[in-house]
Amino acid sequence: MFNKQTIEFFSQIETPFYYYDLSLLKETLDKYTKELNKYNFVAHYALKANANERILNIIKEYGLGADCVSGNEVALALKTGFDPSKIVYAGVGKSDKEIKTALQGDIYAFNCESVPEIKVINEIASSMGKIASISLRINPDIDAHTHKYITTGRSQDKFGISHWMYDEVIETIKRCKSIKLIGLHFHVGSQITDLNVFEMLAKRVNEINSNFREKGVFVENLNLGGGLGIDYQNPHINPIPDFNRYFSLIEKSLHREPSQKIHFEPGRALVAQCGSLISRVLYVKIGKGRKFAILDAGMNDLIRPALYQAVHKIENLTSNKRLMRYDVVGPICESSDKFAKNILLPQTSRGDLFAIRSAGAYGQVMAMRYNQKDIAPEFYSE
Repeated sequence: MFNKQTIEFFSQIETPFYYYDLSLLKETLDKYTKELNKYNFVAHYALKANANERILNIIKEYGLGADCVSGNEVALALKTGFDPSKIVYAGVGKSDKEIKTALQGDIYAFNCESVPEIKVINEIASSMGKIASISLRINPDIDAHTHKYITTGRSQDKFGISHWMYDEVIETIKRCKSIKLIGLHFHVGSQITDLNVFEMLAKRVNEINSNFREKGVFVENLNLGGGLGIDYQNPHINPIPDFNRYFSLIEKSLHREPSQKIHFEPGRALVAQCGSLISRVLYVKIGKGRKFAILDAGMNDLIRPALYQAVHKIENLTSNKRLMRYDVVGPICESSDKFAKNILLPQTSRGDLFAIRSAGAYGQVMAMRYNQKDIAPEFYSE
């Protein structure tokens, strides 16, 4: 909940803007790193969730590494001061320029997704006089039961190396003199709230790890990726995921060798709940059988509802009148520019302040200037 002082602060600022509760971010990181360290696990924060530099600086101070999916993310992680030995770089389509950026930065490892990619990294590393450490991103063929656009671990998805490719991959690595295989990497999707999916993943990792050992390949790292979801419906009640249950389940289900390190790539679970998109009501429009609350924030500011049909909790911060039903929409010239349909809100008027909650992940980082709208700025709790 936002207190009166915070709402008064909001009322003095031009909207829309992102607001970050840094105390909640730090509390989340405190709980995450406590459970992480309990099992001697390693974590690399996924920059794609939120690349706000002030937030990155806070995350870095907790000792986390960086999980990057582009050369520019690698460059940003290095610029922000993340330890290069804790930076990993994933993605199905790394360009030559991006690979060179990562090699020049002496990052910890590339998460590789195909034989052609391994060959190209080997060629570039050789030309630069470097040895590239890699992990193989394995497609475990697991359905994470999440939105089709954020499921990444099924056999028909574009991501990862499937089981029928293992022999070719191993033979390719043996021939590549500038490649060093150090790990296996997995990521099955995003916004996963059913922890049984992670138990299933751990058991599949056991099988694949054993399969590689039988082929004479032992790796020192097992990276289980990210994907742990948050409670979008009840951010007040459940602002922080149950990290204790998550990590204890992994520890119980995963059979690692004593010398193997276990890595994770958290993103949304750390930053989503600390961010809100604050907007004003421009107009209340009466349609046929419905009312539209038209905000000055749109899909250009927060694209998740339009792209993923995502549902965020929406609050009217300045009205305590009787509840009425509204469609909450933005100003963009697209019918998909809609945040919610037929939801209960206090009776709403022009100028009311709205908060779209749980917007700290895949919110500001995906903002764009469609319709030549301005990019929403950010403000902080401290």
